[in-house]
Amino acid sequence: MAAILLLTDSPSSSAEVLPALGLLAHQVRVLPVDPSVLVNAPNSDLLLIDGRKDLPAVRSFCRMLHATGAGAPVVLILNEGGAVALQNDWGINDFVLDTIGPAELDARIRLVTTTSEPETSSTNEQRIGELIINSTGYTAKLRGETLDLTYKEFELLRFLTQHPGRVFTRSQLLQEVWGYDFFGGTRTVDVHVRRLRAKLGPEYEAIIGTVRNVGYRCDLPTGRDQLQSV
Repeated sequence: MAAILLLTDSPSSSAEVLPALGLLAHQVRVLPVDPSVLVNAPNSDLLLIDGRKDLPAVRSFCRMLHATGAGAPVVLILNEGGAVALQNDWGINDFVLDTIGPAELDARIRLVTTTSEPETSSTNEQRIGELIINSTGYTAKLRGETLDLTYKEFELLRFLTQHPGRVFTRSQLLQEVWGYDFFGGTRTVDVHVRRLRAKLGPEYEAIIGTVRNVGYRCDLPTGRDQLQSV
């Protein structure tokens, strides 16, 4: 029997969020989808996150958990429409559809809670020459010195370096880094890029490339300084 923390903003019971869960003998506690509630939350074997409604916000929440360390495997609850949008950079261990049956749900819970090491170590750290971007520790280091990046500056750097060579418009970056519920203008992206380049310094500022009249991309240097995942 697993201790499960179900994070949902639905006013209904856990049986409405995931009907099969109510047919199993696991211990379930329900809390809202809010990072602050996890500070004093009880220890759990599994985090179930309700992603059926506000998927963009839940995506950002899952990425934050992955970056800061959830302390337990994370399984996302989706409907069929939401499953189409799922990407491998969301930082979750598994997902289930809300229509899943109790037998399959129980099997997935057993599998994910008995895995000793999540298979994420290969993407936790990226190196570009002497620049090291650590997604687990949420830090970026240049020549061993930690860069003083804000949360959004780090998110912007990490997102662009995860998609080297791909051009993103300012609107796309606002959606991916700031979220769909952000009401600021695209100038926000320009300001953060300028600050990020200043902190990277003259040798590495060029990895954040500008595509005129379009947006930004990660321009990797050639040779020994190319991107490496560790």
